[in-house]
Amino acid sequence: MDANVVAELEKAGVKVEDPMRLFIPVERDEQGQVKPVGDEVPVRFGDVTAHVRLQPVSALWTGNKQPPDFTRPPFPEYEPFFFLIEATAAGFCRDTRHAEVDQEFSQLYRHLARRPDGHHKNPLFSYLRAAARLYLSLRDVSEAEFEAVAQRLHQSAKLHAGHIGSTNYFQAVLRQVLGA
Repeated sequence: MDANVVAELEKAGVKVEDPMRLFIPVERDEQGQVKPVGDEVPVRFGDVTAHVRLQPVSALWTGNKQPPDFTRPPFPEYEPFFFLIEATAAGFCRDTRHAEVDQEFSQLYRHLARRPDGHHKNPLFSYLRAAARLYLSLRDVSEAEFEAVAQRLHQSAKLHAGHIGSTNYFQAVLRQVLGA
């Protein structure tokens, strides 16, 4: 958890007690191209967008709590974490008008689990990482919990893959997040 981020967001009018009402909006450069998210991260809460500086994932891990077995839902304690990442993924796809294929989502989530402070050529990765960094700035999460959540997202996208080019994960999971 990062008390400075919590204070900055609250000062900007963002209610941090419910991470399921937050997401990382897509930002574009002057030419209309999607800008990858760096250290300065936009956070949307309703009509309010605040920019905060977030630490790397590895600097935000807290404690050594072990995650539950994520092979069988439900896991209500972790729903806000999953939701923040998936709402950001869904919003990215909606705003770019491009539903990533299941294999790409699977690879991005696997990359998030293995190299959370790394980079990826797909700008969506920076948004997924920013969503995770935001959640870790708001709640205490151990390294094991983080890795288990990212691995569960990887498995979910992988299980939805029906064929090369399929967008089943977006259709079945992320569109529910959008309410569409």
